[in-house]
Amino acid sequence: MSARDTADARFELAHMAHAELYTPDMEGSLWFFTQLLGMRETARHQGSVYLRCYEDPYHHSLKLTERDQPGLGNVGWRTTSAEALERRAAALDAAGLGLGWTKGDLGVGRTFAFQSPDGHPMELVWDVERYTAPDELRSRILTRRSKRPLQGLPPRRLDHINLMASDVTVQKELFEQTLGFGTRERVVDGAGGGTEIGAWMSVNVLGHEMAIMRDQTGSKGRLHHLAFWYGVPQHNTDAAELCREYGIQIEAGPDVHGITQGAFLYVLEGRADLRRGPRAGAPPRGAARRGGRGRDRLRRGRARGSPGRARGHPGGPCRDGAPGREARPPHRVRPRRRAGRRGRGRGGRARRG
Repeated sequence: MSARDTADARFELAHMAHAELYTPDMEGSLWFFTQLLGMRETARHQGSVYLRCYEDPYHHSLKLTERDQPGLGNVGWRTTSAEALERRAAALDAAGLGLGWTKGDLGVGRTFAFQSPDGHPMELVWDVERYTAPDELRSRILTRRSKRPLQGLPPRRLDHINLMASDVTVQKELFEQTLGFGTRERVVDGAGGGTEIGAWMSVNVLGHEMAIMRDQTGSKGRLHHLAFWYGVPQHNTDAAELCREYGIQIEAGPDVHGITQGAFLYVLEGRADLRRGPRAGAPPRGAARRGGRGRDRLRRGRARGSPGRARGHPGGPCRDGAPGREARPPHRVRPRRRAGRRGRGRGGRARRG
């Protein structure tokens, strides 16, 4: 694929719109996301439950579906126009990643299904249902989609996803070329021949909406975590206190990542990443590269604070099958703070409907 093709793909994706997680314990997952996190249920349909954070702009940002095994069901990316949807679908087909058109879902119109080079299920969508709060949930803050809940933490909106990959470079380059992702930062193993072991990517002003980490087991298609934007650093400490009170296992944090400088708290719901991240700013000129000692910092997973596991990311991927991980619950979650708002596009301008 040519440099012109990559340039044409830029600015044709707006942001991550929704994600679907599989859970073997729907009741337990609903308690975690609604009672502890404070997300609100918007619908139930064919064995699935649809949830949203109070500042998410659409019908739902999270879909929980009951399955025998936990895992990633889908990731939805919204395009910037109907025409962009057609162009990106054609690019994905040409790259051999396309799976065809679907009728969509609750709150989601016609979609184009595709998969990553490692088999992570994804879709592109343009037509979405914007959330309108009922009178009792309507916020006096006009830019807020609904009132802040009186229960739970609560996170403001869906933030990013972290995927495990057998080959970070292949996955990263395909997303750059077909969907216009920009790579903000990456980590290479300087002592191991320059192999990429991590990449942080975005399609807009946010620091990253997707991270790709090397799966040391060589497995394909696994999810590491799904993250929600929470607030200021103090909120992570408050969240940790709530988790201790209600018996939620804290896997790492509160602390600050050595790579992205984002404050984090990893807990197991499954695994939720409650995150307060770095401020959003203008995308850098090319990706920041970390090598040599940078790999050690990634393994530590923190720049300061409490001691933790010597792992690339605490805990490893969330799907079953990783050596030594069989006893772990399914998904990881975390809060994050950014300067930009979910309902705004690049440069702070209001995104088109």
